[in-house]
Amino acid sequence: MTTSAPDVIAAAHRLQQQGQPYALVSVLRVQPPASARPGDKAVVTADGIACGWIGGGCAQPAVLKTVRQALADGRARVIRIAPTDESATRELGDVLEFGMACHSGGTIELFVDPVLPRATLVVVGDSPVAAALAALAPRVGFNVRVVAHGADAARFPDAAEVIGDDSAEPLAARIAPGAFVVVATQGRRDVPGLRAALALRARCVWFVASAKKAQVLRASLIESGADPQSVAAIVAPAGQPIGAQTPEEIALSVLVAVVAARRGAGVDARPADEAVTAPAASDAPRAKVSAAAAAARARLAARAEASAAGTAGDGGSCCGGDAPVSATPPSSCCGS
Repeated sequence: MTTSAPDVIAAAHRLQQQGQPYALVSVLRVQPPASARPGDKAVVTADGIACGWIGGGCAQPAVLKTVRQALADGRARVIRIAPTDESATRELGDVLEFGMACHSGGTIELFVDPVLPRATLVVVGDSPVAAALAALAPRVGFNVRVVAHGADAARFPDAAEVIGDDSAEPLAARIAPGAFVVVATQGRRDVPGLRAALALRARCVWFVASAKKAQVLRASLIESGADPQSVAAIVAPAGQPIGAQTPEEIALSVLVAVVAARRGAGVDARPADEAVTAPAASDAPRAKVSAAAAAARARLAARAEASAAGTAGDGGSCCGGDAPVSATPPSSCCGS
C-alpha cells in the first residue's frame, strides 16, 4: 500500500494552513521483509497518521510515540524499528532503535521531521514601541497580530492582522490561547490593554512600563476584580537589559525576552512584587515561584529603589533596558 507524494504534500499544506502541528515521516532504509519502501512518507499528527504510508501496524506505535516527542520539543529524529524479542528502546549514536516483536522480521529506518506552526505574538497598543515590535517580530518567525483601539492598519504593514477593538471578551473569542502578548500602550489605554492581555490566556504577558507604573496598575487590576495570580505573572518592566533607549531598541530588548520564552531558554517571566496587591486581595492565594523568579523580583525592587533615590543603581531603564537613571528624569518613554 502507498500514497502518492502530492497527496501527502497536500495534506501537510492543509494542516499548516490550519495552524496544526504535524511531523513529516519518511522511510530512509528498509531491510526486507517489510511493507514500506525507501521514499515512502506520511503526515503524522499527535493523534495518528493523517495521510500516507510508512509501514504496517507493528511500526506505527513507535512512530506515533516519537512524533509526539518531536512535536513537544521541536527536534527531528531518526528511528530504527528492528525485530527483537524485547520491546526495549536504545540509543545507537544518532539513531533511536525500537524493538519490535512482530512476525514479519523486517527492519525499517525512518526520519521524523516536526513541523510546528509559527508562534503568535499579540502586540497590544499603537505606540512607537508597538509599531517597531510589529515590524521586527515577523523577521524572527512570529505571526504578529496587533490589537489597538481604532488602530490604523497602515501603521503595521508587517502584521498578519490588525484588530481595532481592544475589548477583552471579543478578543478572547478571536485569538486562540497560548500566544505571547506584549502590552505596549505607553500611556494610551493602559488598563484596557492589560485587561485584554489577561483575557487571552497567553503563555506570557509583558508590559512595557516602568516598575513604579506597573506596580500601580497591577494593584488597580486586582481591585477591579482581576485574578491576582494572573496579574502577578505580568512581566514588567519588559525586555532584557541592553541599554535600550529608542523605540526600536526597546522593541528589540522585548523581543529578546519573547524569543527566550519561546525557546525555553532563560525565560524572563518575572512575577510582580508580592507587595503589589489591593487590600481586599491581600489574602489571595499566590503561585509558588522559583528561586530564579524570586531573585528577579529582588533585582526589580532594587532598581525601583535606585530610581526613587535618583541614582543609577543597577542601571534599569523604564522599559527594561539599562540606561542610567537621572535624579530628575524626563517624562517616561513608556508613558508613566
